[in-house]
Amino acid sequence: MGDDDQQSPERPYTLLSCAISIDGYLDSAGAERLILSNAADFDRVDGERAASDAVLVGAGTIRADNPRLEVRSPALRAARVARGCPASPTKVAVTSTARLDPAAAFFTAGSSQRLVYCATPCLATARERLGAVATMLDGGEPLSLAGVLEDLHQRGVRRLLVEGGGTVLTQLLSADLVDELQLVVAPFFVGDSRARRFADDAPYPWAPDHRATLAGVEQIDDVALLRYAMSSRFAPCRQETES
Repeated sequence: MGDDDQQSPERPYTLLSCAISIDGYLDSAGAERLILSNAADFDRVDGERAASDAVLVGAGTIRADNPRLEVRSPALRAARVARGCPASPTKVAVTSTARLDPAAAFFTAGSSQRLVYCATPCLATARERLGAVATMLDGGEPLSLAGVLEDLHQRGVRRLLVEGGGTVLTQLLSADLVDELQLVVAPFFVGDSRARRFADDAPYPWAPDHRATLAGVEQIDDVALLRYAMSSRFAPCRQETES
């Protein structure tokens, strides 16, 4: 666990979820999106999304994958509504350039609240380009993910699911802002150093003499789910089940 678990206490419980190849890549180097997981694991992640107050991605993920970030299961959406929540969690994006398409699924799919945190220099441009489809917020210069998490907490977000990409994952992990890491390993290699790795070079809190805590291992059809406790706040969520 990180040394700075209390560094930013007023932030959401932060769960990172991603899938990688055996050799640690998030994607291939080609134009087509690489599917690393399987249908059963997609359903599991849908449950994590349904249990969260907000889901966060970086701008690069929106450009590369065009994710909807909506709860897919009708039963899970109905359960959220029954609890007095929106059918899907708030969508959150972070960007240093505001180079996002207002027609992307992040902005057009569903009716969830959409928040975009921009680096201060591009905030005016972002509001002009995206202000009609999302709430644009000043993320600082340089953009501060610690500040983003604190602001989300002030907005009522208590459980945050982060779904990529590699830059955001690296920044959150290296800043010791993560409580739980769910790492799915696909049963194949990418074998191309041009592809995007799971994490970049950075001064991580966890090292050979300070190991993260492995909290669980689960086989989900042909992939393996590794669950790591990354802070003293680690608290696995009991997901809703479809009936």
